[in-house]
Amino acid sequence: MKNFYLDCKYFNIKDTLDCGQIFRYRSFNDGFLVFSGDKVCYAKEENGQVAICSFDEEYFKNYFDVSTDYSKINSFAISSGYGIVSRSAEKASGVRILRQQKEEMLFSFIISQNNMIPRIKAIIERTCKALGEKREFLGEEYYTFPSAKILAEQSIDFYKELGYGYRASYMVEVAKAVSEGKIDLEKIAELPTEELKKALISLKGVGAKVADCISLFGYHRTDSFPVDTWIEKIYREDFCGTLKDRKKIAEWFLNEFKEYSGYVQQYVFYYKRSLEKDEN
Repeated sequence: MKNFYLDCKYFNIKDTLDCGQIFRYRSFNDGFLVFSGDKVCYAKEENGQVAICSFDEEYFKNYFDVSTDYSKINSFAISSGYGIVSRSAEKASGVRILRQQKEEMLFSFIISQNNMIPRIKAIIERTCKALGEKREFLGEEYYTFPSAKILAEQSIDFYKELGYGYRASYMVEVAKAVSEGKIDLEKIAELPTEELKKALISLKGVGAKVADCISLFGYHRTDSFPVDTWIEKIYREDFCGTLKDRKKIAEWFLNEFKEYSGYVQQYVFYYKRSLEKDEN
């Protein structure tokens, strides 16, 4: 097991985990256990750095996106000319977009449809406990994320018992499509972003917003801009927007922020949610 450190100036582990892009992590010993596929690390802020402990050092260096210059991204957002974006970038300067596993993001965001974050986390946790491999790290028990092949072997009723509701049939059909090679999640990574999203939308249960989430968080396509209820509200209240169609709203943001769109989305999403938490 190795320990390595990342500068904290543009990396806040708590803020990064708490902005809707990851569903498998938990508090542990003044830090967090972070799970990705069959891998795990322990991360905590320590003396102005993020200390990370894992058997998979290179994997998590990539996962936490160490090669990207976040000072440049943050400076762009602060000087964007939009007050809400500037304030968000200042407040959420430590938010990073994680480089997560494609399969896990596909199935996680299918579960996310019309769902609240605590419930999404609970469903994914139940799924991992039921189908994943039991392991231990730093004395803590955890379960790996099951493969598409294992997910495809389950029945619709099995998923309904785990709380999937109408999403149960989506899980079965999409898992079969992936495990049988009807869609190759690695091959479509070679496509331009719009073509990538079209390929994802061809899957049952994957609409525009879910495809944007998978593109951004599973393929690191930062020229993606997921629009949910929060973002739609921000668009109307803080950008004085009048568009009603979410696809058009996403296009507006993409036109304004180009390849920085995904970062802006995470900044404003985190900022507005944190304001509401402070008010409550």
